[in-house]
Amino acid sequence: MANIDSGIFSSYKRNTDLFDELFDENGSIKSVYQELFDLYGAHSIKDYVNLNDKAKASFFNQGITFQVYGKNETQEKIFPFDLFPRIIDSNEWEIIEKGSIQRSKALNLFLWDIYHEKQIIKDGIVPLELISSSNNYLHQMMNLDPPGGIYNHISGTDIIKHSDGNFYVLEDNIRCPSGVSYVICNRTALKRALFGVFNHYKTHTVTDYGENLLDLLESVKPKGVDNPVCVVITPGMYNSAFYEHSYLAKTMGIELVQGSDLFVENDFVYMKTIRGPIKVDVIYRRIDDLFLDPLEFKPDSALGVPGLFAAYKKGNVTLANAPGTGVADDKAVYTYMPQIIKYYLDEEPILNNVHTYHCSRPDELKYVLEHVHELVIKPVDEAGGYGISIGNKLTKAEIENVKKQIKESPRKYVAQPIMSLSVHPTYIDKSESFEQRHIDLRTFTILGKDKEYVLKGGLTRVALEKGNLIVNSSQGGGSKDTWVLKN
Repeated sequence: MANIDSGIFSSYKRNTDLFDELFDENGSIKSVYQELFDLYGAHSIKDYVNLNDKAKASFFNQGITFQVYGKNETQEKIFPFDLFPRIIDSNEWEIIEKGSIQRSKALNLFLWDIYHEKQIIKDGIVPLELISSSNNYLHQMMNLDPPGGIYNHISGTDIIKHSDGNFYVLEDNIRCPSGVSYVICNRTALKRALFGVFNHYKTHTVTDYGENLLDLLESVKPKGVDNPVCVVITPGMYNSAFYEHSYLAKTMGIELVQGSDLFVENDFVYMKTIRGPIKVDVIYRRIDDLFLDPLEFKPDSALGVPGLFAAYKKGNVTLANAPGTGVADDKAVYTYMPQIIKYYLDEEPILNNVHTYHCSRPDELKYVLEHVHELVIKPVDEAGGYGISIGNKLTKAEIENVKKQIKESPRKYVAQPIMSLSVHPTYIDKSESFEQRHIDLRTFTILGKDKEYVLKGGLTRVALEKGNLIVNSSQGGGSKDTWVLKN
């Protein structure tokens, strides 16, 4: 058994009831971590604090920030980053990668079907009411064929490892999944601070994401276009993920625009430049559906482009991800993912679903109301960890309030057992020591015309508060560099 009684890990306390990524079932350091453990253990806490400060300075100098929206104010924060990386060996990664691609393909086929023939509904696999009651189902997308047949060009799949050692998907994100820029910046910061350590492992690169994303966007160009002009559209600098929008545009070598930089003429989209208008063919959009076009959706939206959706319907511009994809990352639809995968691909799911209760079903509603104290309650259409209630953390009064909210709008809520996310050694500033903290993994899958790709790393998110199971940055979480090892 490895000695953790000296060096920077000397105060690390291991709760054996939790699945610790560093240790095996016998309490020994896992072989993939042994060299890393030894290299880190050679540093003193003072050395590590200096390295940690160096990494923070790297994030600050690069402007790597995000916005947190509170009740009374909005704050811009440097993205918290922990220097002790997570390692995933090639065998585990193969499962994650294949499972992520499988889900993305199935969701794309599901979206095509529900906006066309609705065969899965006719065959009684998914109920019509589930789709028709979704706030993210856009009737404007009915019978519209997106270029290349792709809806969810970029998917973010949130995966945990449970205390049983198996992977589970918590949710699928296919509207505008964020966080990939932090994956790349985490790697850059770690290599700057600890190049000697990083050099001891054969790790897949994560810096090729921009290249692959641009290839994807170009693969779904409108018909008749040889050399597509691609842009990233952002709501602006006050958006929580603005750093990511600007970073991705820069790494792809394309323009970052706002709605006011574009206009539509004769159902074609143009970008204003000092050299005159330039036709735009592909838009990677980081604006929500209802703000895309004030002529089609919210008439008071100042973020979108008047006439954009008409140009899209004519096939003159590609929008990635396609409007209306949000219906498929509705957490109520998630409950049907095993059936959706089987229906479209005739395969068993590679990654497990967490058992999920949908409160619109009377029998499941009854169970949830009786067991709120031992469940996680989630709104079906929120992101960023907002609106989640973890039953065993609630007071009696809070439980009663959650019950009231569920009863008022059962369709809006799902519930899941409280899953025991795996833990990972994480440096905590307050205690100046390493402690167990819960983590998850967001993978980023790209689907294009005859193209599929999963970023070999993903975003490991870490809940920095002790015992917290919500890892989102908006809820006080941070991240780690994720090393996927080569064979």
